[in-house]
Amino acid sequence: MTPGGSTVIVIGAGVAGLGSALALSRAGHRVTLLERDATPLPADPDEAFLWDRRGAPQVRHSHALLARLRNLLRDRYPDVLDDLLTAGATEMRFADNLPIEITDREPRPGDDDLVALACRRTTFEWVLRRAVLAADGVELLDGTVAESVVARPGADGAAPTVTGVVVTARGEPARTIEADLVVATLGRRSAVPRLLSNIGVDPASRSEDTGIVYLSRFYRLLAGAELPDSDGPIGGDLGYLKYAVFQGDNRTFSVTFAVATHDDELRALLLDPLGFELAAATLPTTLAWVQPDRAEPITEVHVMGGLLNREVDFLDDDGQPIVLGFHAAGDAHTCTNPLYGRGCSLAMVQATLLADELAAHPDDPVARSIAYERASEREIRPWYRASVNQDRLNRAEAEVERDHGPDIGADPEPDGDASADAIQKAFMRDLMRDGLMPAVRTDATVFRAFVRSFNLLDPPDALITDPDVVGRVMNAYQDRDQRPPEPPLGPPRHELLAELTSA
Repeated sequence: MTPGGSTVIVIGAGVAGLGSALALSRAGHRVTLLERDATPLPADPDEAFLWDRRGAPQVRHSHALLARLRNLLRDRYPDVLDDLLTAGATEMRFADNLPIEITDREPRPGDDDLVALACRRTTFEWVLRRAVLAADGVELLDGTVAESVVARPGADGAAPTVTGVVVTARGEPARTIEADLVVATLGRRSAVPRLLSNIGVDPASRSEDTGIVYLSRFYRLLAGAELPDSDGPIGGDLGYLKYAVFQGDNRTFSVTFAVATHDDELRALLLDPLGFELAAATLPTTLAWVQPDRAEPITEVHVMGGLLNREVDFLDDDGQPIVLGFHAAGDAHTCTNPLYGRGCSLAMVQATLLADELAAHPDDPVARSIAYERASEREIRPWYRASVNQDRLNRAEAEVERDHGPDIGADPEPDGDASADAIQKAFMRDLMRDGLMPAVRTDATVFRAFVRSFNLLDPPDALITDPDVVGRVMNAYQDRDQRPPEPPLGPPRHELLAELTSA
């Protein structure tokens, strides 16, 4: 280890890479940041929105900067939070914007943590990169590709120790950059196995397709126009179509649709800007946002597929590191369905975990690797499992509705060959629709519990393990017949298709 701090190579200058470089440099380490895209730093957030980030095509899709991330910036990087707000990001204070049906509007302990950020991904990266470049001991090598790592073998069958990275840049011959530590932040299409293959390390991984393709379009408010009133999450799930509105910085917002990967017909219609606009104007939730006298589109419709939940293991079956001097962070380590908006927040959390474990174990790479992976298992991996389980439930619900109609589960003896498992999944869907969501809108305790879980402040199972919250949700569910029917979130698929194809 280099006296006075480590020399670190961070591969990739997306959010996870910039977050890692920020956390490590501020802990006194010297960081070389490798970025394959050769693009200069833009002058302002709007120029950053046009950034040529071919290695990160997701940057012009919707993103959420959740309360877990905002609170991390507040507590560990307050200057970065200040810079974001100066750049046009705004704070969304959930406790100050309770649904109108909630009568208990008294502040509660913890409300100051229920704050997310409205900000475009490109603006967040722009502010992060400026902060990183201003840090002592950071060098950015853009237009530079990491080809492989170099390592010294471990003694007596121990794991090899990575000592540097072989890079190429702008047609120059390959060269090796040495370092005490290498951090891979290569995104969801991670090249970690390729990087490690030449030293005989092949990490195990698991992946599962999310089953969706998503399409996004950005808008800007017209002069004098204001955002629509809203008192909760802005989105909906029609089974065949999921949709949401994401507020951005500097009077921007985006609309995102998610369709099943096999639904080529609906995807093609939504990819057409006219079809996208018509769909947004058909759904009650998005209609107010895309009114022609309120906002205008500032992008085409961007589509992204190949969306996987994936986790990579860096400990063997005995809990020992398979490689030393090397870590992964962000989507290169664990990636989840981007529909849930957790990626940026979890990446920054994990980058800070890595810096903390390096500080705790500066001279013991084995202990550091084990501690870092255990911290990731505690703080990151539960959200991977939650994403996988939710995606499976969504697919099962779609299959149930396709085969048996939307009301299965209401009849104790449904027609057809519906299985007990299908009925149970349908019940869980109904409990969410007729229990949880009404309670979120009417009960201050459930509202806060939902917001905390959605914003990664509580574990993903907190809503179903808190007896008080569960009891309140069940009370709302039992009262479902005493309430007016829930307003429809949108038309059935055949009606939307008819609307889009007749335009």
